[in-house]
Amino acid sequence: MRLNPNLGKNLALVPLAIASIFCGACTDQPTDKQLETWRTEAITLNAQKVKANSQEPQETEWNLEIGGKIAQRESVQLNWQQLQALATERVKTTDPNFVLNPKEIFDFHGIRVSSLLKQLAIAPNVRDVTFVCFDGYQVTVAVKDLLAYPITLAIARNGKPIPRAQGGPIYLILPYTQYPELKQKYNELSWAFYVSHMIIGTEPVRLRVGKRELDLATLDKLPQVTISDNVGYRMGWPTGKVKLHGVRVRDVLAFAGVQLPVNGEIVVQGKAPISRDPSNPVRLAAADLRDCDILLATRWGDNQESIPAKMGGPLTLAFGSKCQDREEKSFSLSKQRWVTFVVEISSNF
Repeated sequence: MRLNPNLGKNLALVPLAIASIFCGACTDQPTDKQLETWRTEAITLNAQKVKANSQEPQETEWNLEIGGKIAQRESVQLNWQQLQALATERVKTTDPNFVLNPKEIFDFHGIRVSSLLKQLAIAPNVRDVTFVCFDGYQVTVAVKDLLAYPITLAIARNGKPIPRAQGGPIYLILPYTQYPELKQKYNELSWAFYVSHMIIGTEPVRLRVGKRELDLATLDKLPQVTISDNVGYRMGWPTGKVKLHGVRVRDVLAFAGVQLPVNGEIVVQGKAPISRDPSNPVRLAAADLRDCDILLATRWGDNQESIPAKMGGPLTLAFGSKCQDREEKSFSLSKQRWVTFVVEISSNF
């Protein structure tokens, strides 16, 4: 039996017991109606993810996009044929996601990540690489470890393509059997399913708004806002209240010449394919954009540090406490809307 990657770390259907833990600091206990709302929303989100997975590209249509601090200014797209040609590495190792027999050795075939790094001529100051998955999950690995160990983007296991339900078509694997010390650095959560992007270091801010592309220097000229609250990002962030610094989405739209009507929505897209799904976009109501602080966060913490790729940066979507109250303490939907790796804002009037 293999653990379905749609369960566990990539699970959309969150048990209400977990929801109650997140609300442990709430002054008001959730009502039966709120609990039922959370349950309904969780079921809906799970169905949406299942639908997205069923409509995914076939392996021959799957691409790997590589960006960040590489010699080329634009990101590199590798199609399936190119990936197959690069897949010369073989790694025999156990798979922590194979729960029936955790000692079974699998023969993985794929692309050694270090070979990609050498071909791309990465910047000398890059310390880590972040792998982004179809569903928005992310894993970050140190460059020194990628160069020292045969960490591999596997496209086949035991001579066969890796099914989508088992982490394919691209599955980031670590050679646990040959190098057991890797388990101490990277646990089973670092085995990334259906990888779609590699980010070398952290990319510069490049935000598309309508027909314009805005960089960090441009965003820094707009009115700056700081919020301090619990964040809803899936991974990589501290627990408790975190300071986020950035610009209001409404100010960005105004700068780009996009006017908010009385009714209408704005669609926010991230790098992960699921956040670009036209059947399930992340929508922001115009009324919410006007009435509360919905930010594009560019920095975080007391020292206003840049948001690295391992935290979903350089640009993330964030909501002030007033915005979260408007969500009526909706656990699942509010978490879904905290988009990482934001790349585009478009109107949907």
